Amino acid sequence: MSIGRPRQFDPDRALERAMETFWSQGYEATSLQDLLAAMSLSKSSLYQSFGDKPRLFDRCLRHYARERESALLESLEASDSARAFIETTFNAAAEGTDTERSRWGCLLMNTASEFGMRDTRVSQAVAEGVARFTRVFRAAVERAQREGDVPADRDPQALARYLVTNMTGLRTLLKAGIGRDEARAVVAITLRALD
Repeated sequence: MSIGRPRQFDPDRALERAMETFWSQGYEATSLQDLLAAMSLSKSSLYQSFGDKPRLFDRCLRHYARERESALLESLEASDSARAFIETTFNAAAEGTDTERSRWGCLLMNTASEFGMRDTRVSQAVAEGVARFTRVFRAAVERAQREGDVPADRDPQALARYLVTNMTGLRTLLKAGIGRDEARAVVAITLRALD
């Protein structure tokens, strides 16, 4: 009985490369040839391992959201205080130093802008990703309230949504070319909402 040929590629790395391609170019502008080149796959290997372009894109959106959530949670857990985590996260975004990919904006918001609500699967993946980020910031706000750095009477869910809204807006502005001084000013105003 044949067990089949072993895979000749790293599926996690191939997914990461596909995600980067969609993220930097957008869904519509990304051709099948772009994906095959980025992932170093043949067309048959791509279809066998990831399905068609829409299914691959869905996996990329979900991978992006999990990856960002994991990085944020790790940073929150390592921070001396939750308020410091929030401030560091926003200041790093303003400086463009939190990731080499910062000039691409936020993949979820890029996708929301490109698709609107015309594709249910895409809308659901975007909404689930936003919910992941909101949970992280809610956990940060609640911890900051316990630590006495955010007033206890503030609604943590509303503050978390506010922070996610401002972070995604900031990333979009950075993608559009806003300067660092302007970005820092936006962050300063955003952080005042926690006082």
